[in-house]
Amino acid sequence: QVQLAESGGGLVQVGGSLRLSCTASGVTFSTYAMGWFRQAPGIEREFVAAVSRAGTTTTNTDSVKGRFTMFRDNAKNTAYLQMNSLKPEDTAVYYCAGVYSSAYYSSYRSEKEYDHWGQGTQVTVSS
Repeated sequence: QVQLAESGGGLVQVGGSLRLSCTASGVTFSTYAMGWFRQAPGIEREFVAAVSRAGTTTTNTDSVKGRFTMFRDNAKNTAYLQMNSLKPEDTAVYYCAGVYSSAYYSSYRSEKEYDHWGQGTQVTVSS
């Protein structure tokens, strides 16, 4: 059974940093493309970042450009989201997602591409 477990959320002040982790079990992690999405109250879930099997990444440049970085460690079955220079508008529940991918260099921005989701971790940025 595939499981994705997020951790690392919490309360942080404006300008601070957090690193979210997403640990996968029940899968061959290296064959999965991974993504991070977030959802704030009253707002549709939005794409944050994605990483391919090869480790190449894509981010939502409009909202997190230059501040968020996604990467993966296949030896630890874990994908990460490093968040710096946090803003109040980054407050949301952050979700990890994964999908088996035969395309080594492909990453996916649409939540419809993903088969598996974590339960989410709350990130709150206080001013």
